[in-house]
Amino acid sequence: MNTKGQSDKFSPLFEQAQKNLSSQGFDFLQSEKTLALFEDRGFKNWESFAESWNHLGIDRYMADGGRYRRRRYATFSVTPTDITRKPHQPHYQSRDYNMLNGGVERWFRPITDNIAHHPVMLSAIRTIGDMADVLTPEEQKPLAWHAEVHQFRIEALPDAEGKPTPEGLHKDGVDWVLVLMVNRHNVEQGITTIHDNQKELLGSFTLAHPLDAALVNDHQVYHGVTAVTPVDSTQPAFRDVLVVTLRHA
Repeated sequence: MNTKGQSDKFSPLFEQAQKNLSSQGFDFLQSEKTLALFEDRGFKNWESFAESWNHLGIDRYMADGGRYRRRRYATFSVTPTDITRKPHQPHYQSRDYNMLNGGVERWFRPITDNIAHHPVMLSAIRTIGDMADVLTPEEQKPLAWHAEVHQFRIEALPDAEGKPTPEGLHKDGVDWVLVLMVNRHNVEQGITTIHDNQKELLGSFTLAHPLDAALVNDHQVYHGVTAVTPVDSTQPAFRDVLVVTLRHA
């Protein structure tokens, strides 16, 4: 599908995010900035997109025995003009990058077609794709990026915290990462920390509102998120995010 932005020129907001990502290896975007970037790339119908997080499957590959993570998964081929969904495939990370759950093929429920082709999904993929194309040297740029897309819901129970990054401080083994907050309900904590390659802290922030986002250069920094706990232990508590990663195909 053709997903070229509405303008051939990148906005000052895009250029500032690109500079931050280039200079420090990450950028934190508050919701109004994310929305502006996404609207340049076809964003609409947020409510139906966010509602789909109520229909994820339990992650049965958690080596810690936890049942606090729900997810769906899809892969795409991304060029400057097109985003094409690939046939469903397993998610794989080596144990070099994921000591907890790596080293095995993990088959998750596929993202549904209506969400895979949703304007919000395409605007998110296009935004990180445009960033990658601008920041990757021409001689290192692939003809098409391999995009992996994850819908995550982390649930917190009164007697069991929810772990957004159970593997701890980590890299994903990719080139570029976008993390988009979809919804937080009745949870506290969930603080994102960014560390350099010597694991020294560079910054921290909380994705607190829908459309708050983080952009990450996976080669340049590590990232992690603290566990979430319920505010009111008598009510459901969860943290919903979309994660889009790009690597050379």
